[in-house]
Amino acid sequence: MTIDSVEIAQIFEETGALLTGHFLLTSGLHSEKYLQCAKVLQWPQHAEACARALASHFAAEKPRLVISPAIGGIVIGQEVARALGCRAIFAERENGTLRLRRGFGIDPGELAVVVEDVITTGGSTLETMEVVKSHGGRVLGALSVIDRSGGKAALETRYHSLWTLNIPTFQAESCPLCKAGSSPVKPGSRK
Repeated sequence: MTIDSVEIAQIFEETGALLTGHFLLTSGLHSEKYLQCAKVLQWPQHAEACARALASHFAAEKPRLVISPAIGGIVIGQEVARALGCRAIFAERENGTLRLRRGFGIDPGELAVVVEDVITTGGSTLETMEVVKSHGGRVLGALSVIDRSGGKAALETRYHSLWTLNIPTFQAESCPLCKAGSSPVKPGSRK
């Protein structure tokens, strides 16, 4: 199953998931566009369709684990795991660091795919990969619904997204929206 960029753009439009304003991203960067994947993934039919399209990129390798950073990646990670027929876990921030909690574990040599909702810089995805490696697992690659880096996120692994966008981001000190007197809002999960 595939979803092309036109179809995913239409889903984001229909669900009101592409927001315009002044946003503070998880990465600390500012942007005038925000993709709220939760508004798409709240609809099981959209979550399933996105997950099946993503899962097709790693189905042949038969991963045993999908791992996502909490909280944004949990829903799509669960659905990708369902499509791959494997288990899904998530890493959570504890004192600013992603860790496994809730009794989750990774077996030595276990093949894992990291799944995210949106990648901007790739920071959370890279941190999640390190969680896998620190437990002795092997990262096959990464998947995301959205790549808002325009394909520039340096993940140093095999990576696929459903929709790649090049949405400008700004450091706070050079943000034209801030200079115009606007204050950013943080609609994401890490406040």
